[in-house]
Amino acid sequence: MAYLWTKTFHLIFVIAWMAAVFYLPRILVNIVEAGEQPAVRDRLVLMGRRLYRFGHVMFGLAFVLGLALAFHFGILGGWLHAKIALVVLLLVHFVVSGRWLKRAAAGTVPMSARGLRWFNELPLLLLIGIVFLVVAKPF
Repeated sequence: MAYLWTKTFHLIFVIAWMAAVFYLPRILVNIVEAGEQPAVRDRLVLMGRRLYRFGHVMFGLAFVLGLALAFHFGILGGWLHAKIALVVLLLVHFVVSGRWLKRAAAGTVPMSARGLRWFNELPLLLLIGIVFLVVAKPF
């Protein structure tokens, strides 16, 4: 029963983190499109900072529970290594988004709104790979 509760909460925290991963670049798009409207930019930066902090907490909880699943409950295999590699890439994407948010707050736009929209699509590709690895366990 402990395994099922651990897995359930791991999935809940992963879903919450993924919401932050998907939405933070969208906030960056909105900051770029806000242009010279300081009140709008400030509100979006505040939202982005709160979302970034929330995402880090959710990732931390998902990570700890993932470790419990791997080591305490013995969920291991080659597929897990590939999954972890993709999760690391997602984490890098999230951290880059956070750094770009910090730059945007200082008034430096990291890239165009169009470029940020493309950047926002990268996590979907990684997520597809992660879900496939978890479901299929191909190796």
